[in-house]
Amino acid sequence: MHQTGNSIKLLTGNSHPRLAEAVASRLGIPLTPCHVSKFLSLETSVQIHSSVRDEDVFILQSPSPPDINDHLMELLIMISACKTASSKRITAVIPCYPYARQDKKDKSRAPITAKLVANLLAVAGADHVITMDLHASQIQGFFDIPVDNLFSEPSMVQYIKQEVDGWRNAIIVSPDAGGAKRATALADTLNLDFALINRKRKRDLAASITLPTGSDDENTFYVEKMELLVGDVRGKIAILIDDMIDTGHTVRLAAEVLHENGAKEVYALISHGLLSDTTMENLRDLPVKKLIVTNSIDQTDRINATKDKIDIIDIAPVIAESIRRTHNG
Repeated sequence: MHQTGNSIKLLTGNSHPRLAEAVASRLGIPLTPCHVSKFLSLETSVQIHSSVRDEDVFILQSPSPPDINDHLMELLIMISACKTASSKRITAVIPCYPYARQDKKDKSRAPITAKLVANLLAVAGADHVITMDLHASQIQGFFDIPVDNLFSEPSMVQYIKQEVDGWRNAIIVSPDAGGAKRATALADTLNLDFALINRKRKRDLAASITLPTGSDDENTFYVEKMELLVGDVRGKIAILIDDMIDTGHTVRLAAEVLHENGAKEVYALISHGLLSDTTMENLRDLPVKKLIVTNSIDQTDRINATKDKIDIIDIAPVIAESIRRTHNG
């Protein structure tokens, strides 16, 4: 007789099967067989090949470039499929929350897309969300269901102590004011000094595009400058901390400023390595000794191409433990 209601069912789509397999291995369970594909019309097709009736379902999906929208749609359809298949509880495990940077109305007519994603997840049928290192903690308030925002900070502390030679002579650096809280928390844990870089955007009138009459000047060219605002990095190992790297532009500018101010070495510790528009050549040329990212996004191709530049912090143990604790209450 089929026993229900007492086991974990872990499903995944096409975004990061390696992470899902690692989490399943840590939990000592098999991945629930599930086939996610596309019809010829490019609509997403989801088939779950095992009963999830009255089960505790966890769907691990980490939308990443270049298929963020497809991955998000897969997640929503999988949640809906489990809901209509009478699952007891559905938890969306989203290590890298999509659209997290669109979390406020910072200019006229700007959408708050992070809130829209929260609504979509709730309407699809999610009962609970587990995510990691949200771009802004306030995103948790966009939900009316429980949200667990996990932190990669303990893993980063462990990495620094084990892999950074002379880490006691290091200084933790935030590349902008928004990440100051994250960086100071890490600096306090390691009992290290803290530095803050100020980011300036100055309009370059000579390079401005001629705009039609009445249009907003949002296409005006800006020259970006950074300057060290707080802290002394001279002769120290500078460890840049940020939640996300996309083009690598911010890390490049920040690392150059740190070298100009006498930093001995620069490491960049980033939670989510989107690297959506970053070529392998640009990665290799980043003025940092190591770029360290978590595997919330699949980095296999980049590791193979830049073996000496990128290090990976494995978050599978943290995700697995959060699933185990959620299941056991």
